[in-house]
Amino acid sequence: MIRSHCLMTLLCTASLSLSACSSKTVEPEKYSGFLHDYSVLSEHQSPSGLPVLGWVSPALARGRYTQAYLAPSQFYPSAEPTERIPLSTLAGVTDYYDAALRLELGKVLKLVPHPGPDTLTVRPAITRVAASTQGLRFYEWLPVTLIAAGVSSATGIRDQDSEIATEVSFEDGSTGEVVAEVVRKGTGVALENDRQVLTADDVKGVLDGWANDLGKSYAAIRK
Repeated sequence: MIRSHCLMTLLCTASLSLSACSSKTVEPEKYSGFLHDYSVLSEHQSPSGLPVLGWVSPALARGRYTQAYLAPSQFYPSAEPTERIPLSTLAGVTDYYDAALRLELGKVLKLVPHPGPDTLTVRPAITRVAASTQGLRFYEWLPVTLIAAGVSSATGIRDQDSEIATEVSFEDGSTGEVVAEVVRKGTGVALENDRQVLTADDVKGVLDGWANDLGKSYAAIRK
C-alpha cells in the first residue's frame, strides 16, 4: 500500500513537471514590468509558426512609419553575471540581438540613428536568460526510470535547457505612444549538465528567429 502511494506521488510529480514545461508562451507571473500594458496582449502565431503574445494598435497598421530607430537592447531587470552565465555571455546576447534586429528590420524599414517624425522606435529587452533542468520525457514516466531521472537530476547530470525571453515595445518616434507590444520566449541549445557555461552561441538561433519574425510581421502589417 505504501509502495503504491509512493508510486502515485512520483507519477503526479512527473505529470506536474511536464505540465509546467509545456507552456509555449511567457506566463503572466513572469512578465518583467518592461512593457506599458500587459492586459492588451493575446496569443498569436508568428510567421515561423510559433506562439507569441502580442498586441498591435491600428495606428501601426495604417503604415504611417517610413523609418525605424532601434534602441540598444537591454536586460530588464538588469542581469548580474554568474559562473554559468558570465559577463561575456550577457554582452554577447545583447550585441547579437541588436545585430539580428538591425539585419531583419533593415529589410523592411530605413533605420535611422535617432527617433523622430514618421519613425517607429523599437525598444527590445531580454527579460530572462537561464539554464534549467529539462522536463521528464514520456518514456521516463515508468516507475524505474522515474527514480533514475530523479537521481540524475539531483547529481546534475541531466541535460539542461538554455532559456531566453524577450519583451519588445514599439513606440511612435515623436510622441512616445506605444503602438505595439510583443512577449515571447525560446529554448536554445541543450546544455550537457548543470556545470556547463551558457554562451551567447547557445541562444543565437532563438535570437535570429525572433528578429526574422519581427521583420516579416511588420512587412505583413504594412501591406
